[in-house]
Amino acid sequence: MFATIYLPNFYLQSVLRHQPELRAKPVALIDDLEKKAVIIQLNAAAEQAGVRCGMTPSQGLARSLQLVVKTRLLAQEKLVQEILLHFAGTLAPYVEATGAGISAVQFTDAKDISQKVMRVIEQLADAEIAAKAGIAPTPDASFLAAHLAKLVLQIDDASEFLAALPIETLTIG
Repeated sequence: MFATIYLPNFYLQSVLRHQPELRAKPVALIDDLEKKAVIIQLNAAAEQAGVRCGMTPSQGLARSLQLVVKTRLLAQEKLVQEILLHFAGTLAPYVEATGAGISAVQFTDAKDISQKVMRVIEQLADAEIAAKAGIAPTPDASFLAAHLAKLVLQIDDASEFLAALPIETLTIG
């Protein structure tokens, strides 16, 4: 079995981790290393205000004057990624960072996987990091399950799970 632990809006979470006062406000994130700064991630409050990824900061501010525009913090991203890998490493010896804010774990013992993964999700929450996880017989199915999970979603039959998904879901990532 495989588990994928996924941190939604990883870059934005990294920036806002120690700024809880901003979590309820509309916040958008830009990458200031790009030639043209556009919004790459945003929180639900910004989305509800009409802000969308791909907009320039000024377009976002035109939708909501309360919009807070933040820039990526590479040092914070690295730290949050290390925290993710640390907690994922407590589950099994086979752990891999498969992307920014994504960690895959291969289990050799299928006993109580869901409970173990839920404990890690709770530990990440205690560290002010929101996470979701998917558990499935294949790495790809666990990745998709993580994206669709509320907290932890365990799939026992990958082919049945995949057959029920709309084609748009299969383009995640």
